[in-house]
Amino acid sequence: MQMRTLIHDISQFVGKTVTLQGWVDTKRDHGKLTFIDLRDRTGKLQCVGFQKMGELTTESVVELRGEVKERPERLVNAEQEFGAYELDVGKYEVLNQAGELPIPIDDDGLSIGEEVRLKYRYLDLRRERMQKIVRLRSRFTRAIREALYAEDFVEVETPMLTKSTKEGARDFVVPSRFYPGSFYALPQSPQQYKQLLMTAGLERYFQIAKCIRDEDLRADRGFEFTQIDLEMSFVDQTGVMELVEDFVKKAVKEVGGVLRDETFPVVNYLDAIKKYGEDRFDLRSDAEKEAGVLAFAWVVKFPFFKRVDKKDAAEVADGKSGWTFTHNPFSMPLPEYLEQHLAGKDLGDIVTTQYDLVCNGYEVGGGSIRAHKPEILQATFRAMGYSDKEITESIGHMLEAFKVGTPPHGGIALGLDRLVMLLAGESSLKEVIAFPMTSTGKTAVMLAPNQIEAKQLKELGLEVLG
Repeated sequence: MQMRTLIHDISQFVGKTVTLQGWVDTKRDHGKLTFIDLRDRTGKLQCVGFQKMGELTTESVVELRGEVKERPERLVNAEQEFGAYELDVGKYEVLNQAGELPIPIDDDGLSIGEEVRLKYRYLDLRRERMQKIVRLRSRFTRAIREALYAEDFVEVETPMLTKSTKEGARDFVVPSRFYPGSFYALPQSPQQYKQLLMTAGLERYFQIAKCIRDEDLRADRGFEFTQIDLEMSFVDQTGVMELVEDFVKKAVKEVGGVLRDETFPVVNYLDAIKKYGEDRFDLRSDAEKEAGVLAFAWVVKFPFFKRVDKKDAAEVADGKSGWTFTHNPFSMPLPEYLEQHLAGKDLGDIVTTQYDLVCNGYEVGGGSIRAHKPEILQATFRAMGYSDKEITESIGHMLEAFKVGTPPHGGIALGLDRLVMLLAGESSLKEVIAFPMTSTGKTAVMLAPNQIEAKQLKELGLEVLG
């Protein structure tokens, strides 16, 4: 196989023979001449074959060898980045012939039904729009990583098989073959592990973390999502917010995003409810919306507890006393409410150190200063109606860790999917995830959930009823 040349380097090879590899983007037959636009990951180039390539079909994978030529000025295609050049094809090889496509991929794809698009996601992702989004996500993630490395953060992976925790949604559970009748839980977030990493003395941790929650699906939420997860020791609320704001601004600018404010406004929760009617508000003008501007803001001073919504099964399960947490049970109350929190009095009046980052009407991040002493965390769970025995069974490992020198710490989790969705100007998370689930909870391309063999059920000690 000849050394491959990429299309974005084509201007360096005028008058020379090169080998190109890629997909047939379009094909035009003009008698003895066949014109194709070849597409690789770097661009498109017109390729001309005399009495050859007539049998090629669009989206076939081919290798073309020929001389690079400059097109006459009157024939330059100004709409294409490499429209001033073409390849005079001498030899070619079909590496994989494409048959009739089950879905068209020459438009934005938005008119195609979701089930069909996701069934053929590997084709859907070939669209120019989807390619740009996937690459935008990659560049944004890289910019976040580099910004955090520059601040001396350590990237640490935490387990996918863990214990069921109280984080506001149902868990996906995994049966254990070695311990019949016992189950792992897939992580709703790395919350407890990242706090344990603070006990471990790492001081600054981050992770691009996969999180899994069994909750109702909607356009901006799925069973699986990815968050930029981080935690820091020896910080206060202002310190966390300033650092997060700094690296978010750097990453957004790195990928060409436009910010409304260089300093993100800070709004108290009660003021947000009074002024906007909710705590996820959009500060943009109509003109800024049209221009795709990103308007970030902080929301602070949330109530720690709320009355359980009896229609929400997860809240009912978590809040045995009729009270549950608004954001995170591992949070600290503001210092002026600590004594009240420890006493378990007037729960509805306690304000927490929670801070949310909102953008264009979406919550894109949430965090808090954490409880780092056992009595504070115990008080939270007692407020929700847990006995000392139940607390030990649920979070005893955290209470033990807090007794061996855990520093004050706090952090945040930013929704990577939502941030990319806003940067890309999309309205659905499915457009920015390579292989998302359908709105009915089915996987893309592969057919799941599906039944498993009776042998597997027996090994796991399970029986399917009904």
